[in-house]
Amino acid sequence: MSETTQKKSGLAGIVDGIDKGIAALERVIMATGVILMAVNTIANVISRFVFNHSIIFAEELNSIFILLVTFAGIGYAARHGRHIRMSAISDALPERVRKILMVVVTGVTAVLLLLLAWYAVQYIISMYAKGRVYPALGFPVYLSYIWVPIGLFVTGVQYALTFIKNLQEPEIYLSTDLREADARELEVEL
Repeated sequence: MSETTQKKSGLAGIVDGIDKGIAALERVIMATGVILMAVNTIANVISRFVFNHSIIFAEELNSIFILLVTFAGIGYAARHGRHIRMSAISDALPERVRKILMVVVTGVTAVLLLLLAWYAVQYIISMYAKGRVYPALGFPVYLSYIWVPIGLFVTGVQYALTFIKNLQEPEIYLSTDLREADARELEVEL
């Protein structure tokens, strides 16, 4: 049986299952958020033209949806190696140096994202203490920001897993499932 078709067991299987569950949840969150944002915006436009008044909470609701989609999307992008890469210099480097660079980049990025997630939690705690609410919705502001540390944490974990994958494997990995060579083939096809 090949490594890709062989079922993972133990801790690797549990981590893989959790990762697949998070990926499915991210897809649902992003799709639902974009659809709700579109419905909210269209309803607001119709309300303005038909009733000559905007929906009072439309802007606040869209800002919540933007946060939701953005921070669910960064984990998704990291999981699939779809994050922005500045590869002009690294492409000119020998493979061994690119490998070292990828290990450093994924490791540092993981640490920074996890640190940002911690700071985001501290910020949310301070917002909770202040008791801020959205004026039109009457909804506590801190609840809409919960997605920020979650998204940063999930993305940090994805980068940490890619860091570990790059330490374990001889090839260069952009994410746990995407090798640099495969990404180059995809770019050529496009």
